[in-house]
Amino acid sequence: MVLHRPHLTCAGIAFALYLHHLVSAIEVPLDSNIQSELPQPPTITKQSVKDYIVDPRDNIFIECEAKGNPVPTFSWTRNGKFFNVAKDPKVSMRRRSGTLVIDFHSGGRPEDYEGEYQCFARNDYGTALSSKIHLQVSKSPLWPKEKVDVIEVDEGAPLSLQCNPPPGLPSPVIFWMSSSMEPIHQDKRVSQGQNGDLYFSNVMLQDAQTDYSCNARFHFTHTIQQKNPYTLKVKTTRGVTETTPSFMYPYGTSSSQMVLRGVDLLLECIASGVPAPDIMWYKKGGELPAGKTKLENFNKALRISNVSEEDSGEYFCLASNKMGSIRHTISVRVKAAPYWLDEPQNLILAPGEDGRLVCRANGNPKPAIQWLVNGEPIEASPPNPSREVAGDTIVFRDTQIGSSAVYQCNASNEHGYLLANAFVSVLDVPPRILAPRNQLIKVIQYNRTRLDCPFFGSPIPTLRWFKNGQGNTLDGGNYKAHENGSLEMNMARKEDQGIYTCVATNILGKAEAQVRLEVKDPTRIVRGPEDQVVKRGSMPRLHCRVKHDPTLKLTVTWLKDDAPLYIGNRMKKEDDGLTIYGVAEKDQGDYTCVASTELDKDSAKAYLTVLAVPANRLRDLPKERPDRPRDLELTDLAERSVRLTWIPGDDNNSPITDYIVQFEEDRFQPGTWHNHSRYPGSVNSAVLSLSPYVNYQFRVIAVNDVGSSLPSVPSERYQTNGARPEINPTGVQGAGTQKNNMEITWTPLNATQAYGPNLRYIVRWRRRDPRGSWYNETVKTPRHVVWNTPIYVPYEIKVQAENDFGRAPEPDTVIGYSGEDLPSSPRYLRIRQPNLESINLEWDHPEHPNGVLTGYNLRYQAFNGSKTGRTLVENFSPNQTRFTLQRTDPISRYRFFLRARTQVGDGETIVEESPALLNEAYTKNHVDIATQGWFIGLMCAIALLVLILLIVCFIKRSRGGKYPVRDNKDEHLNPEDKNVEDGSFDYSDEDNKPLPNSQTSLDGTIKQQESDDSLVDYGEGGEGQFNEDGSFIGQYTVKKDKEETEGNESSEATSPVNAIYSLA
Repeated sequence: MVLHRPHLTCAGIAFALYLHHLVSAIEVPLDSNIQSELPQPPTITKQSVKDYIVDPRDNIFIECEAKGNPVPTFSWTRNGKFFNVAKDPKVSMRRRSGTLVIDFHSGGRPEDYEGEYQCFARNDYGTALSSKIHLQVSKSPLWPKEKVDVIEVDEGAPLSLQCNPPPGLPSPVIFWMSSSMEPIHQDKRVSQGQNGDLYFSNVMLQDAQTDYSCNARFHFTHTIQQKNPYTLKVKTTRGVTETTPSFMYPYGTSSSQMVLRGVDLLLECIASGVPAPDIMWYKKGGELPAGKTKLENFNKALRISNVSEEDSGEYFCLASNKMGSIRHTISVRVKAAPYWLDEPQNLILAPGEDGRLVCRANGNPKPAIQWLVNGEPIEASPPNPSREVAGDTIVFRDTQIGSSAVYQCNASNEHGYLLANAFVSVLDVPPRILAPRNQLIKVIQYNRTRLDCPFFGSPIPTLRWFKNGQGNTLDGGNYKAHENGSLEMNMARKEDQGIYTCVATNILGKAEAQVRLEVKDPTRIVRGPEDQVVKRGSMPRLHCRVKHDPTLKLTVTWLKDDAPLYIGNRMKKEDDGLTIYGVAEKDQGDYTCVASTELDKDSAKAYLTVLAVPANRLRDLPKERPDRPRDLELTDLAERSVRLTWIPGDDNNSPITDYIVQFEEDRFQPGTWHNHSRYPGSVNSAVLSLSPYVNYQFRVIAVNDVGSSLPSVPSERYQTNGARPEINPTGVQGAGTQKNNMEITWTPLNATQAYGPNLRYIVRWRRRDPRGSWYNETVKTPRHVVWNTPIYVPYEIKVQAENDFGRAPEPDTVIGYSGEDLPSSPRYLRIRQPNLESINLEWDHPEHPNGVLTGYNLRYQAFNGSKTGRTLVENFSPNQTRFTLQRTDPISRYRFFLRARTQVGDGETIVEESPALLNEAYTKNHVDIATQGWFIGLMCAIALLVLILLIVCFIKRSRGGKYPVRDNKDEHLNPEDKNVEDGSFDYSDEDNKPLPNSQTSLDGTIKQQESDDSLVDYGEGGEGQFNEDGSFIGQYTVKKDKEETEGNESSEATSPVNAIYSLA
């Protein structure tokens, strides 16, 4: 600072004091309402970095944002010339922003837009500038093609493999791998230098086992380019000669390096030798910079972060092995791009006030300072008599309205530049109080406090404080007024209570606000907990009696071992203490009572020691049931809950495991105790859930491993208020007891569900039809019978609870049914005979079931003519509608009687008989019949008859009997002779005797071989077909007329006589 200079003139001291006076400029508060009202020159709030490298595959965004009042407008220059954004269709500017957007979706070359850009933000009060943004497009050039020969090297010799990556932008990351993408192992013998080359301090035979390829990874494109690999050929010798170290990089014994201030300095030494040398670093004339140095790359590199001028000097690296050592000295020079010492700040002045802008920067070499105003050199701007430029400072005297502008300070040297914007705004604003009006400040008596009254105005207002409207300014003694508007009291007393007024005044007016101060009594613990030593199972009490200001809300909390205490069921927290019931070893520790209000707090601590009964002594004591709990107390009384607390009885040497809480009510079941809830033996207090309109009385039973204690003495009664029911009856059902009624029943509500006096039930019912009308009846018993109902129809039923306080919520609808009756007969009973061994029955449900079907009853008996077999009975489930009967013989018919059944009884009967279909059954199943013994015998008899018939024909022919002579060409046949026409002999069976193997029916008569009945009588017509279960359901059609059967090549034989005719 200037005051530290050894020689100061009077003029210098005066100028310094003047500049110090100018520092006290107006500060605009951060209140957004005020900032939106005040005029303000532009301020750059966001911009892109100076060296801006972009990805060529993406659109380009060059950021520039600013604030001001009015809102600034934006323009750009490119390479020092105006950049007309509107003329380039690829370039646009964001709304309410100066950010440039260059869009390449429709094509274009990003390289065409490289250059130096600068943003200008303008409004009525000045122009702000961004830094110059150097835009460059990232480049990832390909590796130049080159032929890499095999490198021959002697074992033990040094070697460096050059990388020489293509110059990308930004520079690529270099790493070495084999051509098979395996990383190259690096150590102090083999390592990569900062220039990307791979150095071998000495080559060994194992180095020839792989090849070496340099890889370059480019940042923006995320691509890796690989150089053609090097292949090593190591020539072996009889022995590797150990050598002293020599430097591979840098060369020689000394070198120099320049680095800019603020960046990282990297010094590197790579040495050869056998064995591989170790590297150590030193600084000449001192120690390495503390806290800033880091050794890297196996100590071959020294990194010094954030370099400053003090880091200049000579550094040397020492490379050594057992053969010797060498050193290399590096002279480090630190230069500096400009950096700020005093960056100019925005300046707000009132008309007629003085001020200054200071722009101090340093660098190496020292930067030059240039001032601009609204983006133009200050020398070229219009003259301003109130402004004087003195090097790095601009002084303003007697500023006036209209002098607002934005000033730029540019500090530059050969290594870079700094650009800062600072506006000068001349304002005239009347005083404004920024604090909320009518503030209330509370403070504890004798504590320090502060009343705040932030304000703003231009010129800067003066502020004074008054109490209770008195005319004297408060400053001095117990009060201290600060420049920011605060009034501080060293010690608040009761007499300091009152209303304080702050008044801000300048030449344009005044503003005031009031603050009310209340002084409160402190919070104090007048009796705190005390250290105690207690036995396990006892009931210690920790006191905490508090005195506090009654107008403040008091909160008392407890800590155990400095952590919040969980108040479980074994503990009871009261206003003046804490009680622990059945204390255990885990309860031992520090207990702290903390009493706090919104303004202050107080605390007190005590240690609780719990003595345990020895285990061996406990085992020897006799165990009994616990004593009954005592001193039941009801607290925290609420509409639906109450806290029950009790004192445990003696556990009689067997720990209490459970507590059972019971209750009794005196309205529905007086004198009967019910279990309410159960709690672990470690608690002695519980919050009980209650129901409305119950006059409760509670008792507690303790339980241990031996048994249960006697019940405690009942607590006092607690009557809960009534309420409307919250639930409806459950188990609602509707069922008929007779065929013309429906009985509705339900499970009634119990004493804790009634919720009020005069409990009753509203029963509603209607036919299950949306158009039906509801009927209702109010009853008190859990049953209601509806009479004169149709037989077995569904009803919708609702049962809703109601008491004198109201009704329960709308109940759910339940479906019930009126009484049942006998069912009608099944709709049909169909009989099918798929073969001679079984009969299939199928039926449908009754058209009028008149209830819930419980099953079917089937009675059947075989008959043949007038003879009948015994009656058999089958019962089926209500879902079964099919039955297959296994026949005992293929001749008899069956008569079936089928009835449906409900819970009332069996209904009407449907009767059906099976058809006599022997011929059809035979025809249908001739393959199966052919395997029967009787059929084989029949066929043998027919064959014998045919043989006899042939013999008879032969004899008659020889005697001249009646036979057709078709070989006689000379004799014509009589056309009227039908027997001759069809070429058959005319035989008849006059005796009509039964043939052998014919079948006899049950009544002893001969069974007709060709039944008069036909399945046509039972079927539905059409051609024969099979149903899903394979049974034949078509019709059998038997052509009985001889004329209709002639010429039919059917294989059927209905009788032996027919068989003879067919074979003749």
